[in-house]
Amino acid sequence: MKDELSKPTEAELEILTVLWSIGPATVREVYDVLIRRRPMQYSTVLKFMQIMAGKGLAQRDQSQRAHVYKPSRSREWTQRQLAGDLLERAFGGSAKALMIGALSSRKTTKKELAALRKLLDDYPGGKR
Repeated sequence: MKDELSKPTEAELEILTVLWSIGPATVREVYDVLIRRRPMQYSTVLKFMQIMAGKGLAQRDQSQRAHVYKPSRSREWTQRQLAGDLLERAFGGSAKALMIGALSSRKTTKKELAALRKLLDDYPGGKR
């Protein structure tokens, strides 16, 4: 499997989130979760999941009548890839600008800020 997979679209990321939450699942199982959030067609979910398998975002087990899908990569790996892509494209590679953008986009509690400070202090690349 290549290290650089296609970046998931918004809809594909929604499906991956379901798969990360419930584990390997059939299209029907994913559809049953998604339909609770918003109206959609089963055939749309099926098509997206087939495309995702083709793009390498998901793996499909075809050994049973109902194919079972699972994400090709972990949630953490995917989040790192998306964050890195956003960092480069929108913030010119500046982690500081990304952090300021994220913090200024919504109200941050003192507890969250304290947790972020601790993360930064404990981050292996951050100590000198």
